[in-house]
Amino acid sequence: MAELLQLEGVWAGYGEAVVLEDISFTLEAGGSLALLGRNGMGKSTLLATLMGATRFKSGRMAFEGRDLSVVAPHARAGLGLGWVPQERDIFASLTVEENLTVVARPGPWHLQRIYDMFPRLQERRANMGNQLSGGEQQMLALARALMVNPKLLLLDEPLEGLAPLIVQELLRIIGQMLGSGDMSVILVEQHAQQILPLTQQALVLERGRAVYSGSSDALRADRSQLDKWLGVGSH
Repeated sequence: MAELLQLEGVWAGYGEAVVLEDISFTLEAGGSLALLGRNGMGKSTLLATLMGATRFKSGRMAFEGRDLSVVAPHARAGLGLGWVPQERDIFASLTVEENLTVVARPGPWHLQRIYDMFPRLQERRANMGNQLSGGEQQMLALARALMVNPKLLLLDEPLEGLAPLIVQELLRIIGQMLGSGDMSVILVEQHAQQILPLTQQALVLERGRAVYSGSSDALRADRSQLDKWLGVGSH
């Protein structure tokens, strides 16, 4: 498949502080990447760097062959990058349906397909964003990003702080998304064993550097390395 995203020797951070050091990886169109690491290792900073929200210092970021580092942050969504940050950032004063339609762009993801995948949102389509539970807000944030019809979707810890039943529902939905082939996905998650079965590739960060880049299946099978980098080898 065609290469969608390529990073070569990327250094980035905030102000004078360097957070990411010498990050390199590629992602094919339709591919999926689990971005793993303990707290504070640079995972969210890497997503923010792709969206232009950090200070890019050196290296190369190419999206469909285009130099991403020179594209203004507000223009990156137009190129096909979608982002669901940890804060969700849904529109609290709009209804569920308004949240979805206000950002809609043409493509395979449309309102009825969203409702088919997220029946809870269809049931609550007339509710305001601030009338939803935390799990429903996360579903809405994810669904709204799909309505933009991105070529690359960035998910920053979508399961964090949610009840176990909601986590299982979201895992099912994310699995369906990844299997659709409509887009590429980079997924940040603390719980490696929940995400590695769903993704093709994995990248593990430790203190802003990549300590593993390879197949998700191989990492999942290597309990000693999982325990070393993530402390999850026994779970």
